[in-house]
Amino acid sequence: MIGAVLFVVFVVLLIIGAPIALCLAAAGLVVVFTTGDVSPLVLGQRMFGSLDSFTIMAIPLFMLSGNLMSAGGISKRLTDFCDAVLGWMPGGLGVVSILACALFGALSGSPTATCAAIGSIMVPSMLEAGYSKRFALGTVAVAGVMGSIIPPSAMMITYSSVSAASVGDMFMGGIIPGILLCLAMMIVAVKYGIKHKEIQRTPFSFKNLGKTFVRAIGALLMPVIILGGIYGGIFTPTEAAGVACVFGLIVGIFVYKELKLPDLKKAFTGSGATTGMILFIMAASAIFGYIMTRYQLTDTLANLIISLCDNKYIFLLMVNILLLIVGCFMETTAAILILAPILTVVLGTFGINPVHFGIIMCVNLSIGCATPPLGLNLFVASGITKDRVEVVINKHTVAYILVSIAILFVITYVPELVMFIPNRMM
Repeated sequence: MIGAVLFVVFVVLLIIGAPIALCLAAAGLVVVFTTGDVSPLVLGQRMFGSLDSFTIMAIPLFMLSGNLMSAGGISKRLTDFCDAVLGWMPGGLGVVSILACALFGALSGSPTATCAAIGSIMVPSMLEAGYSKRFALGTVAVAGVMGSIIPPSAMMITYSSVSAASVGDMFMGGIIPGILLCLAMMIVAVKYGIKHKEIQRTPFSFKNLGKTFVRAIGALLMPVIILGGIYGGIFTPTEAAGVACVFGLIVGIFVYKELKLPDLKKAFTGSGATTGMILFIMAASAIFGYIMTRYQLTDTLANLIISLCDNKYIFLLMVNILLLIVGCFMETTAAILILAPILTVVLGTFGINPVHFGIIMCVNLSIGCATPPLGLNLFVASGITKDRVEVVINKHTVAYILVSIAILFVITYVPELVMFIPNRMM
């Protein structure tokens, strides 16, 4: 009965368009006032306590570092370097956009920030070179999802906060899936370039390659410093986020000399707004999670899952279908905070590694960032050219999403692709 009240209130509020944090908190409060056996003060304590975490501190810091990198001219230098490396290929600027999203994703940890930063540079360049607007917008909208897969990733930190997986292992586990997604998307771009031979390419030049590499080396070093520092035992993931902020400030102010006082203000306010949204959702989900734990709803749902499916591979198939659907309608942080505690309970029964499952979950929900109706990257991309979001949803976007789903199923059923690097770093 309690479970029914909790989920019915949540779903009804979600359907009528209430903010996701309000849906989570209100559902828990209705149960509390209905049963009367829990003091409302406990819920406030739970909300505060859920955010009192050293690990969670990494989220605002990585958000800030990504904004500092974007404002400091790093995204332009990355795209110039990528153009020098791959701009000569068929569909060259499409390929460049995808590689640039992958590299910037290693700096920002956010799919929307990646889409905005790279899209604002590459979409005008692609349109000038003869690419269709639909292809250009579809490319940056879907390629931007790599911001959540290639480490560091705020989504991975959120998953680690509610599971047995370490942040460091999640970061390492995302490297190969991120590379595979990047390569698969590049195939779509190359196919487009072969079909449209009239679009311009950038002639390859070792001189230009060397020049752009030197200009971009500050940006290219950051992922090496962060991941190397974490696995070298120099600092924790949270401390790494702090190092990333300092690095972004130094590079933006003293090396590239493009980070000015107004840019700093915009970076701090933008990071604060995004962080506030994420942390409020996390605090509200603590109420929801507390109710589920107190009344043993998590165990009940876990037993239901096991009774419906006793095969590991069918379970993973069901999870993928569920998460792909959820990703279309729910914000990623909320989806992880609600579903991860339920689904991870049964991982031991099926012999699934929490890191492997976490990467599956992150890839699923990242794809949701580029699928309607809620896909934030679709709205970010449409804002670049001031077009309706329907322009971004086209056959090119569908092609990118389909190859992304194909890679999702590959890493789902070949766990070694996720666990190869973490296993060798232990």
